[in-house]
Amino acid sequence: MFRILEKYLLASQIHYLLLEAPLISQKAKAGQFVIVRVSEKGERIPLTIADCDSKDKTITLVFQEVGKTTCMLAAMNKGESLLDLLGPQGNPTQIENCGNALVIGGGIGVAPVYPLARALKEKANIVTSIIGYRSKEHVFWEEKMRSVSERLIIATNDGSYGKKGLVTDMLRELMDQGERIDIVFAIGPAIMMKAVADLTRAKNIKTIVSLNSLMVCSMGMCGACRVEVGKETKFTCMDGPDFDAHQVDFDLLMKRLDTYKAEENLGRDPLFSNGDSSGG
Repeated sequence: MFRILEKYLLASQIHYLLLEAPLISQKAKAGQFVIVRVSEKGERIPLTIADCDSKDKTITLVFQEVGKTTCMLAAMNKGESLLDLLGPQGNPTQIENCGNALVIGGGIGVAPVYPLARALKEKANIVTSIIGYRSKEHVFWEEKMRSVSERLIIATNDGSYGKKGLVTDMLRELMDQGERIDIVFAIGPAIMMKAVADLTRAKNIKTIVSLNSLMVCSMGMCGACRVEVGKETKFTCMDGPDFDAHQVDFDLLMKRLDTYKAEENLGRDPLFSNGDSSGG
């Protein structure tokens, strides 16, 4: 059992969980994730590790209420425990001294971008961060991102906070100004990562994305998380979650992400839900 030490709302429908996880906290690195199961009949969902503390033996998860399981997580309280927590899963992000590193986080993607930016800074990179949200009410971790960035650019779709526009608008602006960018890391919705890849491909800027494909077993056996990278089939859980953005077939990824939309919506409906196995 993995006890919840702290829990609170970071922004609209975005929650913070501090979990007691002695073994995971000793090994977790930027880019890795855990598989969470709330209850005996519950589904297994992947959540990126947003932070960890080996001394305190804790990990931090940040999640948004989207499907049934994340809504169940949101209903849990400090002192309660998760049934299962498997990790750290996936390959850590390869962190090197690249020079001028640009990290881009969209929405809930800001959470996993934080440990990535921190790791890049620790390797003496000059880190510029672009973080984007739908509106001011969804903004979180601004100060944490500022603490690990040489420069922080905040964008909101409606202009209610920071600059008005998408993260790709901010990226395009930097590129048009002739800013030196040696490498880009992007985490967020698939359509956002695709747009980032399209921009950087034209300038031949190395770009790494963390994919959010459907996942069940997290051990490369079920094939649910398969993606096409460089015209080869890869498993996000074992080969990723980081991939060369210019090699990813984002259209196929987005199509697969929509596979169970109807079932996910049904799983959130209390009139039809009978157990803990629907949703995401």
